Amino acid sequence: MYVPTVPPALQDKSIVVIGGTTGLGLSAARAIVAAGGRVVAVGRNQDNAAAARDLLGGAGHVLTGDATEEGIAERAIEAAARQFGGFDALYHVAGGSGRRMGDGPLDQATLEGWDYTLRLNLTSMFLSNRAAVRAFLKRDQGPQAAGGVVLNMGSVLGWSPSPTHFSTFAYTAAKSAIVGMTKQAAAQYAAANIRFNVIAPALVETPMAKRAAGDEQILAFIKTKQPLDGGRIGRPDDLDAAAVFLLADQSRFVTGQVLAVDGGWCVSEGQRGAGE
Repeated sequence: MYVPTVPPALQDKSIVVIGGTTGLGLSAARAIVAAGGRVVAVGRNQDNAAAARDLLGGAGHVLTGDATEEGIAERAIEAAARQFGGFDALYHVAGGSGRRMGDGPLDQATLEGWDYTLRLNLTSMFLSNRAAVRAFLKRDQGPQAAGGVVLNMGSVLGWSPSPTHFSTFAYTAAKSAIVGMTKQAAAQYAAANIRFNVIAPALVETPMAKRAAGDEQILAFIKTKQPLDGGRIGRPDDLDAAAVFLLADQSRFVTGQVLAVDGGWCVSEGQRGAGE
C-alpha cells in the first residue's frame, strides 16, 4: 500500500525566536528544529545561550542580546540569512513580569513598574515585529509576494484576568495590547501575505512563574482554573505544536487570530477556596 511521505512541517524554514534561550522560547526553538526548521535564538543571559547552543546543535544559531534594544532583532534576521540562507518567520516570546520593579494592582503600581513592564513586553515586541515586516517587504518587491510569518506571545490575562493571585496591572495591559497590535499588523499586511498571530498561554512552569509554582494556594486554584490533564500548571512543550502550526505553511490561511493554550483557564471559574 502506498503511504505518502509528508515532509516535516517546517522543512527548510529559517525562523528567529526572540527570547529563545530559556523557557517557552527554548522549548519552541527545539520543536522548530525537530520539525525540520533552522532557528536563530536570541536571549539575554550568557549561560542560557551556551546551554541553548548545545541543545539546538547545527540547526541552531544563538545570539546574546536585550530584545528591548533597537538593532537586536535586525542582527538576528541578518544572522538567519547568513547562516541559513533566508528568513521566513519570527516568533516573539521575550517578555516577563514587572512585579519586582513595582507592577501590581492599579492603586499600588509604580510608574517605574509600569515603564519597565511595558518596555519589556511591548517595546521589545514592537522592535522585533517592525524588523521582521521590514525584512519581508524589502525582500518581496515583485507582484507574487512570498510574505512571511510573525507569531507573538500573549497571555490569557490580557482578556481573562484573575486578580486574587495574578494582580499585575501593567503586565495585563501589555498582554492585552499585544493582541491589538497583532491584529492591526495582520490587517495592514495581509495583502502582502505577511501573517500575524498570537499564542496566549495561562500559567506555565517557566522561570518567570517560580512564585506561582511554589505557592500552595495558587496550585490549589489552578487545579480548578486549568482543569485539563488533572488540573496542572502548563509545561513549555504544551505550546510547541501550536507554535509549529502557526509558523508553518499549513496555517497559510490564518492571520489576526489568538490561540489560547490554557488548560481550560478561559472557560473555568476557578474555585479559590474557603476564606479567600
